[in-house]
Amino acid sequence: MSIEIRIASRDDIAHIAQWNTAMAWETEQKALSPVVIGRGVTAVFDEPRRGFYLVAERAGEPVGCLLVTYEWSDWRAGDFWWIQSVYVVESARREGVFRSLYDDAKQRASQAGAVGLRLYVETENERAQRTYAGLGMERCHYFMYEAEF
Repeated sequence: MSIEIRIASRDDIAHIAQWNTAMAWETEQKALSPVVIGRGVTAVFDEPRRGFYLVAERAGEPVGCLLVTYEWSDWRAGDFWWIQSVYVVESARREGVFRSLYDDAKQRASQAGAVGLRLYVETENERAQRTYAGLGMERCHYFMYEAEF
């Protein structure tokens, strides 16, 4: 079945928030606040400088999404596009939905003059790591650190 990719609209906010909540639980057993995730997703639409969502549809039904955000690289004088908040509904997994989302994001990044695509993945999520490697992505030599407030 054909997968169509489109830029998300405000009509997709509820789906995206629901999918982010499911992804957080599936990958980290982390329960997200519906109020906070709703506000977070909506903020992307309120301020496009933050990024944009892509939505995958199968037979006209939304079945997955990803978020693209931007990171300026002074070393390369251009933006890296970060792929985040990837989710594919269970019934559509292993059907090329993520590949279609990734290909679309990659094409848009190239057309926009981005210097590359990046994403992060849980260290234990070997299936996702194999998927990303299969798309030609390479593991970086950076560790990620964070401080939450």
